[in-house]
Amino acid sequence: MKRIATPARANWRERAQEAGFAFHTIDGSAYWDETAYYTFTLRQIEDDIEAPTEELHAMALDLVDDIVGNEERLRQLAIPQAFWDLIARSWREREPHLYGRMDLAYDGSGPAKLYELNYDTPTSLYEAAFFQWQWLDDQQRAGVLPRTADQYNSIHEALVEAFATIARRLPRPFHFAAVRDSVEDQGTIDYLRDCALQAGIDCGKLAIEDIGVSADGRYTDLDDRVIGTLFKLYPLEDLFAEEFGRYLPDSGLLLIEPPWKAVLSNKGILPMLWQKHEGHPNLLPAFFDDGSELPPGWVSKPLHSREGANIDLRLPDGARVQSDGPYRGPCIRQAFHPLARFDGRSALLGSWVIGDRACGLGIREDDSLITRDSARFVPHVIVEEQQGVLLA
Repeated sequence: MKRIATPARANWRERAQEAGFAFHTIDGSAYWDETAYYTFTLRQIEDDIEAPTEELHAMALDLVDDIVGNEERLRQLAIPQAFWDLIARSWREREPHLYGRMDLAYDGSGPAKLYELNYDTPTSLYEAAFFQWQWLDDQQRAGVLPRTADQYNSIHEALVEAFATIARRLPRPFHFAAVRDSVEDQGTIDYLRDCALQAGIDCGKLAIEDIGVSADGRYTDLDDRVIGTLFKLYPLEDLFAEEFGRYLPDSGLLLIEPPWKAVLSNKGILPMLWQKHEGHPNLLPAFFDDGSELPPGWVSKPLHSREGANIDLRLPDGARVQSDGPYRGPCIRQAFHPLARFDGRSALLGSWVIGDRACGLGIREDDSLITRDSARFVPHVIVEEQQGVLLA
């Protein structure tokens, strides 16, 4: 694994606009960063990222059975009791799921370490699935990268296939929804809806704020039709906490991601994984926070938090790094394991699972030890090494 500096395409912003990548720049700062790229060997991808991702995914699914019928564990995850039966029913009926992203720490040697599962509302999807592939193709055509360079990326094909697989199980009408004013979330559901359309699924789109509730507790669209299936880029725990969400258990609505994903998108899954698989090479020691002083070499994370918010990190030497944010409530503790640092930047690997198959990689960089919402997306390639010489 190496970080290679390279000139950006002169027309990359135009290419982004043509492709509908409206959030390539956020708050005046470039989110997409192609002034560098990461290289991996095929062995690193297959042995250190792809295979562990599929194993960790299977381990996580295996835990769902243990959790949904266990009141103590559901309480540990701070899931409201009003939704326990909904979660158990959605798991029992194996309501279909689409995707997830594992965040991994990896520096090219030794086992990748799981930081967390983003299994409900993972973003950075479009840029991982499409735009970094377009970047690779453009750079090969320009002679910047050799034709032999590849990318760990079959995300788009896997998404279309996954939609086609679950199509018959989706009650109609089927809508995609996200917060109206989030450019990134709107761009993500536009891309996912396009994948569904390619799979032959008729589907619509609306803002999450435009969903109504009928007199008999059914969710409706702007035409007052009862929604059959809703892909919501909106956290399950927020739905559970809002007045709007109290209708969910009896609404008959099929959600993607399904309610059972509330178990896996919760950071409490990390100590539960450790308890069942202590010593696994891809896991970090993790425990539920007991409220005592955070010791050196440990990180505190709220059960429900996103984009690196509300992290409390104590380095082995006792120094403290913290991030602010809106998340409160119970926390877990996870052993500190540093991200790989290249040119003063920390690299977090996002390993994508579509359906139940590992199929791609996205990398975000941050100047800090904590990967926040200001992190930049950097593309990657797979290259061959011969006699110690990098051929890219």
